[in-house]
Amino acid sequence: MFQPKKKRPRIRKTMSGLIALTLLSSLILPNAAGAEPVEPAQVQFANVSVQAGQTVHVPVALKKSYFGVKAYNMQIDYDTSALEIVRITPKSINAITTSPNEDGVADFQYEINSAEGWVRIIWVDFTGGDHSIVDETQLFDMEIKAKSNATPGTKQLSVDQTDSEHWHFTNVEHQSYTELSGGTITITANSGGDNSGSTPTPNPGNSSGGGGSVSPTSPVITPVPSTPAVNKGVDIYVNGQKQEQSASATTSTVNNLVTTTVHVDNDKVINQIGSGLKTLLLPITGTGKGAVVGELNGKLVKTMEGSNAEVVIQTDSGTYTLPANQIQIDQVLNQFGSTVPMEDITIQIAITPSATSKQSAIQAAVDKMQNTSVVAAPVDFEVKAIWNGQQVNVDRFNSYVERSITLPEGVDGSKITTGVVLQPDGSLLHVPTKVIKGNKQDSAIINSLTNSTYALIYHPATFSDVSSHWSRDDVQDLASRLIVQGTGENVFAPDRSITRAEFTAVLLRGLGLHSPISTEAASFTDVKTGSWYEGEVQTAVSYGLISGYADDSFRPNSEISRAEALTIVSRAMKLVGLAQADASETTSLLSTYSDSAKVQAWAAEPVASAIKQELVQGADGKLMSDADISRAQSAAIVKRLLAKAGLI
Repeated sequence: MFQPKKKRPRIRKTMSGLIALTLLSSLILPNAAGAEPVEPAQVQFANVSVQAGQTVHVPVALKKSYFGVKAYNMQIDYDTSALEIVRITPKSINAITTSPNEDGVADFQYEINSAEGWVRIIWVDFTGGDHSIVDETQLFDMEIKAKSNATPGTKQLSVDQTDSEHWHFTNVEHQSYTELSGGTITITANSGGDNSGSTPTPNPGNSSGGGGSVSPTSPVITPVPSTPAVNKGVDIYVNGQKQEQSASATTSTVNNLVTTTVHVDNDKVINQIGSGLKTLLLPITGTGKGAVVGELNGKLVKTMEGSNAEVVIQTDSGTYTLPANQIQIDQVLNQFGSTVPMEDITIQIAITPSATSKQSAIQAAVDKMQNTSVVAAPVDFEVKAIWNGQQVNVDRFNSYVERSITLPEGVDGSKITTGVVLQPDGSLLHVPTKVIKGNKQDSAIINSLTNSTYALIYHPATFSDVSSHWSRDDVQDLASRLIVQGTGENVFAPDRSITRAEFTAVLLRGLGLHSPISTEAASFTDVKTGSWYEGEVQTAVSYGLISGYADDSFRPNSEISRAEALTIVSRAMKLVGLAQADASETTSLLSTYSDSAKVQAWAAEPVASAIKQELVQGADGKLMSDADISRAQSAAIVKRLLAKAGLI
């Protein structure tokens, strides 16, 4: 293989220079003799959503490669009427954007043509083969702005993969074929009152099931207060004990919204609590419908994380209970740079009344639903980390995080059927919700694995064919929560069998899992692109709930057996924190049923775990593990799972 000389030819950072760099990459890294890889390499653009007028980060990652990538070039085309590429940032560990000396050539170069709507990116390993890019690596990040006049809808980032000047990857052994996926940008209407900065996007470096994530850094947008700030001292509580003069509060009006920001005296709290902190309570009352923001620094969060402590923001409109370890301060630090002092990072935990545009969007969605009304105005729950003019949004968690919405006085909590989350497309989806009766005001506790905008609705549902059925209460409760749906006008068909795709969708809705936690695509051979269940399958795979069959099929339209359904449910039990049966328990739990010998080995522990948590009871002393599960049985099992986990 040709080795480049130490003194490389100088190439200017122009398009001609980029083309020359492409040609140079083919000289440095010729094809090696031998067979092509069995499967192509895979590159993935993240699918993201963004409000008109705001920016979003689109990670581009190498997801699979059988040999290290030594060079690549691509031209990405986009719709200039709606999108604008702001910048490209290399992320591969070996990529540099400037040469080590004046005569050198940059390893990574790009050029943006805003008039024609394309960006060309080229990277070459000039070390002669020592620093290839391996799979599961982010190549670069695209910062893209949705223009303020962009029409809500979807736009696709595209690449002409048939043109080698537009799409070309070279690896150590082969001139390999590389597939591309993703790149859908969903543009939503501007909320009008949301000043949170860039829209959060998935972190492609975190693809493990059930894992939390933080968004890439984005500039902080600081709104200008319209009234002078008023400062006062406030009391906070550590493990239930009042800590006087350990925090101060600043109140001002921002965008016609009264905002109270509580600044914790971090060092004082750390010195007072040592390693014994369990709960840090910030009770801020008297703010009415205003916004409340609790501020503490990364050092205090790290101390609390080591003590398994939680921070509680308590306001007139709601309460946010956040375990410190869910802030994932180490991931936040990595986004800013590992050398940044923890005490210089500000963590903001906010409870904010939703902007008027979001309230209108929720009302519009409710108006399209029958027999439905909004019981309480929507509330935004947010967690941000800020350092040096940049912010990171903490938007996903490793376990369910609790927040509550306080109902207005005189509003009956029994008139709430569920909490809902507002989706980018304007639809409403269920989140696990339970109502707590209070002396003066009721409240609704919502548990979720993400931060978002939440509202409370009343959506009673009945079906004529379950009025005398054993499953009536379970079915109608889940229907009122938007978890299950009928098969026709006022009909549920409780005894009809359910398919694998349908069962997966019901379970996901019950758990409040509405989007994947990673950009890694499911690779089932029989899950069709554009099918109604494609998103559900992708989400279930990302959370580790389904794995499919040995032949790489999922069989979405096949009826699902009780054993298969309980296997999926047992994986969900881990997610909600329910204990499963161990080997010794499995034998004893199954032995009480006359047909336990028919339970196949792969299903033994999942079935036993469901018995342990009283999710299934069997009938006439039998488990009937091979029988198809019915729609009514599915509803009952999902409701018992949520109730046992304390989510409803």
